[in-house]
Amino acid sequence: MRTNLLLDRTERKIIAVTEQDVEPILERNHLLRSMPQPPRRRGDWGRHVATIPNVILVRWLNEEYARGNVQLRMFTTEFDALVARKLSDPDWKFLRTDKP
Repeated sequence: MRTNLLLDRTERKIIAVTEQDVEPILERNHLLRSMPQPPRRRGDWGRHVATIPNVILVRWLNEEYARGNVQLRMFTTEFDALVARKLSDPDWKFLRTDKP
């Protein structure tokens, strides 16, 4: 992941642009989805369900901040709930590794 800072002199703002090559991650997700997985069991807490590029995690965090949820922090219980909601959304199904 790489972040570049841009200076907008007319608006007197500094703009952070974050980039990441996500293609290898998405290709691996696709490969893992094609592999059979053992059936789910109760207490299956260590099951791999998704690989999410860092740039997408930052995007989700920024979207929440834009909605006014500025108390949210990464890697908290609240952020885990946000990630679970996003992974349930069909728009983000390509991040999942456990469902074809």
